[in-house]
Amino acid sequence: MSEAPVVIDDVVKRYGDIAAVDHLTAEVRQGELFGFIGPDGAGKTTLFRILTTLLLPDAGAARVLGRDVVKDIWALRREIGYMPGRFSLYPDLSVRENLDFFASVFGTTIAREYDQIAPIYSQLEAFNDRRAAALSGGMKQKLALCCALVHRPRILFLDEPTTGVDAVSRREFWELLARMRTSGLTIVVSTPYMDEANRCDRIALMQNGRILATDAPAAVAASFDKTLLAVRAGDRYRALLALRDYAHTHRVYPFGETLHLADDRGGIDAAHAATDAASFLREQGFADAHVEPTAPTIEDVFISRMGAVNAQVAAA
Repeated sequence: MSEAPVVIDDVVKRYGDIAAVDHLTAEVRQGELFGFIGPDGAGKTTLFRILTTLLLPDAGAARVLGRDVVKDIWALRREIGYMPGRFSLYPDLSVRENLDFFASVFGTTIAREYDQIAPIYSQLEAFNDRRAAALSGGMKQKLALCCALVHRPRILFLDEPTTGVDAVSRREFWELLARMRTSGLTIVVSTPYMDEANRCDRIALMQNGRILATDAPAAVAASFDKTLLAVRAGDRYRALLALRDYAHTHRVYPFGETLHLADDRGGIDAAHAATDAASFLREQGFADAHVEPTAPTIEDVFISRMGAVNAQVAAA
């Protein structure tokens, strides 16, 4: 069986005393859309720079498309497409000039590769003469993606491609990735947005340079091992403080317009747990409290796994 297109084996990268990537091991399968999901500072950008040959790991090894990211740097660079988190094209060049330049770097032309970039470039052609700096956030994003694809890479790395982009552009971008994936292209993306995790085939939750969980998004959400309740109360902050003293609270935290309460009693009926929590809150003076069972999300799993890791660190 052929090797997976991305194999990361116990990789470490430190900046002084800080481990940006901390003994990380993962694998990306052929043709999948794989997401590294985590907040700023989780180590995603450092990992992507290692995988795209821009940084050397301090320890461990990584292979992309069967090539070592340290030993095979020059051969590998011609086979990967990389879109960094910050817009890094030439702001004073036009849309067409940026594309022409990146095509020429790889010894090709826009005309030769037009069918490769057409689904995205067709939305940009009307702005061919506009300076890149004058484009909207969503159009900059599409131009950067075109430049990353113009040499027909075998794998695509996208580092936080939708950060700072409006919701409509975010949705359009993920729809583009879904269409590209059907061609068999392996796509590796990072994002701090938990809601984008469901767009991926598989995900790795990252925090402090480590992986907390790896699986399909639905499987990650299903791994939450507590009864989860959604709590509504007029004075949400006071309710949060009260629930911290509730005898059956494993963890409670704000979640959108509600509080999420993880009940620490294993195997308890969810409706029963909701009734108990509501009774406790009413006893504490929250007459308007409403509690109901709710399905765990990927964000709930992330908060739970992160809390468990922090507890282990504190105990050590």
